[in-house]
Amino acid sequence: MSENSHDGDSGTGSTPATDPAHAPDRRAWVAPLISTVVTLPLGLIALFIGGLTPMVCDSCDGAAADRFDASFTTAWTVLWIGLLIALAVLIASWALPHQLRFAARRVGLALAAPATVGVTFVAFMALVDWP
Repeated sequence: MSENSHDGDSGTGSTPATDPAHAPDRRAWVAPLISTVVTLPLGLIALFIGGLTPMVCDSCDGAAADRFDASFTTAWTVLWIGLLIALAVLIASWALPHQLRFAARRVGLALAAPATVGVTFVAFMALVDWP
């Protein structure tokens, strides 16, 4: 017996076939890059618009101002948490191993990041009690 053979090996010297799913994915960077180019500007625009929202009620007074302030505080928190979740999803799309078996997850996460920004912004706008 040769010193490289294993107990169950018949001595043919064959090596096990590599699984194509474990093969490196040369285009693993494409989906996260496109998602980054879309998600970061969308997030900054949502944050900018959210930051300008308090100016809508500059001339408000009394009960309308109180309702707006209370709803804006909740909506602003939701906006920040949603944008942080979108950032975490974007980082996760970059962090997946660059193997073909993770390609679908990588694309799914890359699509989920800008979608999270959109859903978060819609939730922000819906939560604000506009005067």
